[in-house]
Amino acid sequence: MTGDPGAGALSLGELLGRARGLVAGGRRAILGITGSPGAGKSTLAERLLRALRPAPPAGLTPGAWVAHVPMDGFHLADAELRRLGRLARKGAPDTFDAAGYAALLRRLRADTGEIVYAPAFEREIEQPIAGSIEVPPAARLIITEGNYLLVHEGDWALMRPEFAEVWFCDLDPGERLRRLTARHERFGKSPADALAWAAGSDQRNAAVTEATRDWADLIVPDGLVQALGSIREPG
Repeated sequence: MTGDPGAGALSLGELLGRARGLVAGGRRAILGITGSPGAGKSTLAERLLRALRPAPPAGLTPGAWVAHVPMDGFHLADAELRRLGRLARKGAPDTFDAAGYAALLRRLRADTGEIVYAPAFEREIEQPIAGSIEVPPAARLIITEGNYLLVHEGDWALMRPEFAEVWFCDLDPGERLRRLTARHERFGKSPADALAWAAGSDQRNAAVTEATRDWADLIVPDGLVQALGSIREPG
């Protein structure tokens, strides 16, 4: 099923209702949020989590029923990227442990009744941290976000069957570049270096992600993404 690019009137409330519907009957479901670098994926995930945690479907436990497991925890460490000669392309598809991410998604979807630990990505040091996120057995909806959830090549193709749905954040390219540049500056790059990285490496990765847009189940339109981003800059 592909998204509807014309869904310009979509609201946050409609997204919340759709997310709740994924766990009808108490089943566990994984919701993927994708889009190009700086498109607002983390912002959307955080807004969904904030609204959903205290308001579960009937019969589910507030708070614990929804969990957040970002793809960024599967960045390869800088030491390994340096060994592979890929550090200057950090953020490209081959700088992640895609097979490891797919294995985690399979384990989460299997819903064996055990606690599952997932890695996080610490932006202050730009490194993944193993075992940082606890996903309790009570979690029914698991939200994850990343650039390459719909890529059909290599190990990335292993994960698509694990998602109940994947939503694509469709942000205006100029606004996306502005936000990316500001984010890079926030985490220590000079204005010139921030713009160069956003317009260079990030833009090459965006081209990969944009090519997967038509595989999404839902397009989250520019207007809604921008409205959410005016409250908090995207991750």
